[in-house]
Amino acid sequence: MIQSNKIEEIINNKNIPAGSMLYCAGNAATPQMLLKQISKDESIRDIEILSILLLGEIEEIFSEQVCERVSHRIIFNGPHSRSVVNTDKASYQVMHLSDIPRQLRNYLKPDVVLLSVSGPDKGGNFSYGTTVEGVQAAVETVRARGGLVIAERNAQMPFVLGTTIHDNQIDFLYDTDYPLPASPSTQPDERAKKIGKIIASLYIQDGTTLQYGIGEVPEAVTDYIIEKGVRDLGIHSELFADAMRRLTEKDIVTNRYLDHNFSIASLFLAMDKEGYNWLDYNSSIQNRPCSYTNSILKIAAQPKMTAINSAIGVDLHGNIWADSLNARSIYSGIGGQADFLRGSYLSEGGCPIIALKSTTSKGDSKIVSLCPEGITTTAIAADPVYIVTEYGAFNPLGLNLSEHAVGIAHLAEPNTREKLLRTIYDSKTFHTPRQALKDVSPKGFIPYEKI
Repeated sequence: MIQSNKIEEIINNKNIPAGSMLYCAGNAATPQMLLKQISKDESIRDIEILSILLLGEIEEIFSEQVCERVSHRIIFNGPHSRSVVNTDKASYQVMHLSDIPRQLRNYLKPDVVLLSVSGPDKGGNFSYGTTVEGVQAAVETVRARGGLVIAERNAQMPFVLGTTIHDNQIDFLYDTDYPLPASPSTQPDERAKKIGKIIASLYIQDGTTLQYGIGEVPEAVTDYIIEKGVRDLGIHSELFADAMRRLTEKDIVTNRYLDHNFSIASLFLAMDKEGYNWLDYNSSIQNRPCSYTNSILKIAAQPKMTAINSAIGVDLHGNIWADSLNARSIYSGIGGQADFLRGSYLSEGGCPIIALKSTTSKGDSKIVSLCPEGITTTAIAADPVYIVTEYGAFNPLGLNLSEHAVGIAHLAEPNTREKLLRTIYDSKTFHTPRQALKDVSPKGFIPYEKI
């Protein structure tokens, strides 16, 4: 391993020649200094960078000038990449999070890895810090191909236990010291609180294994879990956020019924430096590659696995989409939603949940008659997903398509609900919809008032 305090000795067109494909760690472990040097060095050109949600002060890597010599393949879109992905300056790489390691090894085959690390420990092992996802597979692939592994050691990166990389697998190491990207602190509004109450009341009990992300609904779910007084929860998630830290500190999360006594995730985000410091050498949590955390078989093996995810929209058939606003306007990415929805359904006592407010901030309904033409769906009508809005919860199990439509319509805000019910009533394509509409409380639907 070569350690240098001169970044231009590491990031240059000799180590990153034209034609190279780079895999870059993302989220809070985005190696910001390495990317800034690529942006700065105009001799580095005709390369590709494959990444998942690059965060931090790295806007320049997506500038028009840099995109003329650097091609981006974006697995999960974020605020910095969204514009270039949707204006033909970068491409969207469609894949499930669970499948990234397999595709890296067998198809994409990167030449260089850029990552962030912490350490080493006494055994010479570095932690991947807050992000493992596909980085370990990228390292193994690059090493097998004779490529380069370039690491940025940030003094503020926690040593997250679990998956590690030995110093003999790192070719270059560059030391840095800057704050990690923080997730926003989001206080739930009244609608999110209702959704949180529904989920905690109906689907979370002693011994439940949890997966959820960040935002208003996860915060509200966490509040109601604490209020409900359930015990011995477990965490098997792709993301570990501060809401889960709260449950751990209150001894609500014990992982008692898992086959290990610690929480597992592939990504970690905190709201502040204190949250990242809490992760450092904390034996109550460990990181794992996304091929492990998001394996449908691993998810299904967890007891009472309850996966809570969000969506951009739902149609009357039960199609769900989460990455796109329309067929070719990519907002985020496929991520691990389908992995956890399908895995949690196969879990003994598990619940796959999509939680969303019934309307956008502009008042547009997220519950619609038909999904946009050509949209990528993260769940189809046949996926037995529980859907929750502030108006209630819908369970599709055992229902036909007409009953799906009526129950899902009741998740919408009142004016939209009436329009959707009228569409169903007047339709000749649904089987006996008028019979389904006679039910005061539709099959599969539980209104908020009855929670």
